[in-house]
Amino acid sequence: MTADTAAESLARLAAERVDHRFKGLPPDADGLTVGELAAQRRNLFTGGFATPVLALSAERLEHNLKLMETYAVRHGLAFAPHGKTSMAPQLFQRQIEHGAWGITLAVPHQVRVARAFGTRRVFLANELVDPAALRWVSAELDADPDFRFVCYVDSVRGVELMDAALSGSVRPVDVVVELAAGEGARTGVRTEAECAAVADAVAGSRTLRLVGVAGYEGEVPKADSERVTAWLRRLVALAAGFDEAGRFEGLDEIVVSAGGSAWFDAVAEVFAEIPELSRPVLKLLRSGAYVSHDDGHYRKLTPFNRVPEEGALEPAFRLWTQVVSRPSAEQAFVNAGKRDAAYDLDLPFAQAIRRDGAERPATGVSVTGLSDQHAWLSTTPEADLEVGDWVGLGLSHPCTSFDKWQLIPVVAADGTVVDYVRTFF
Repeated sequence: MTADTAAESLARLAAERVDHRFKGLPPDADGLTVGELAAQRRNLFTGGFATPVLALSAERLEHNLKLMETYAVRHGLAFAPHGKTSMAPQLFQRQIEHGAWGITLAVPHQVRVARAFGTRRVFLANELVDPAALRWVSAELDADPDFRFVCYVDSVRGVELMDAALSGSVRPVDVVVELAAGEGARTGVRTEAECAAVADAVAGSRTLRLVGVAGYEGEVPKADSERVTAWLRRLVALAAGFDEAGRFEGLDEIVVSAGGSAWFDAVAEVFAEIPELSRPVLKLLRSGAYVSHDDGHYRKLTPFNRVPEEGALEPAFRLWTQVVSRPSAEQAFVNAGKRDAAYDLDLPFAQAIRRDGAERPATGVSVTGLSDQHAWLSTTPEADLEVGDWVGLGLSHPCTSFDKWQLIPVVAADGTVVDYVRTFF
């Protein structure tokens, strides 16, 4: 796909019609295109938007994009942010514009979405043995010489299945051996000897090319700085050992990849120690949650808490809800629940109350539970909350926030909706 075609695909999102498919949008906008609605620059609070409605801060989004771009450059890292967080091609494009090497993804459907919108480099942080998906990837590679695709392998059997499915391919599929984060962790090869056996299988295949090693330090059992650093050094040593054994002959570069959203400082530190190898090393970081950050899980875990001199991410999501019931002085209910808010890691956090155009902190208000379409609020005596008030909720875990909303307003600090982000889950 050419750059022009990719731009046209993204532009077509603005031509999509607004209708009942999209939660929270103004009912009187039905029939407008997304582009026409964006051009109206409606205000989120006075422009007819219906609660619940998820808003993405324009300023905080841009801040987070710039911060991670700067961080990656400062530490000599290539950056392939994990696209499963947002599954929003518009955000993929903005990440690439902010210096990303490409986009990390997890399953074949996500790769198809990225390719439909022109993503040229994809790192699939997962094993791939499905024949239909492999044949599709192979066809994409054969049709587009500019497409770069890399995926995990972690077993001889997996290599055999891939090789069989890819029979007849013109271009080889690039693979990295995934090193497991430890016993009982997720996918990946458990021992260095087994890693060598998998690499030998790749070398003996007709359709695969070994280009490096990778893994996910977030799965290290009882993860702390010492354990994560030790595992990352194992990963680096595996790459060096493979190189010394001549496994990377004929490559332009060697891929060494790790990095979720909780330990990228450790990745930066250890990857800075990678010795000189026979080829240049693509030090590929894959953190994804940064794009919106959050008010819970990642706010507590972000490495910027450990290195505040490097900056700070800002939570960019706020779910606006409305009080629909106030049955007692100690309880209230708003009209958003499990269908609207992430709840797999933490419940939402009551942050702000709006009434008659004025906004104030949600003092004395907390979320204690979620039903499908209601949040249960506990209110203390100092809480000033009435039926009809808007309550802004902070969310925890971006990956399970984006996936509940197909079209998300991007809102400037003054409440003006300046754009809409389309997701594809």
